[in-house]
Amino acid sequence: MAEFCNISFPGSDFVPITLECHQSLSEHLTIQNSPVLFGCRTGICGTCLVEVIGDIPPPKPDEQEMLETLAANHPHARLACQVNTGNVEIRKI
Repeated sequence: MAEFCNISFPGSDFVPITLECHQSLSEHLTIQNSPVLFGCRTGICGTCLVEVIGDIPPPKPDEQEMLETLAANHPHARLACQVNTGNVEIRKI
């Protein structure tokens, strides 16, 4: 049986969505269901830079390198295209 996670968007008009856990956010978030915009979806453009609060693993080295450039002083900054689903809150930076 699949495990499901809640993705919420505090501070926006978007309602929380429920997705199967451990799925790529970039495959499930759209302009219709979230405030997150995507460009390249590979972690190099920075379009999907967001604040993520919740239960997710730390960034991998390539993402961490981009985060140090784009949001060096923001401990919860992530590239949404590199994050898998978990119970999280997502806010635009």
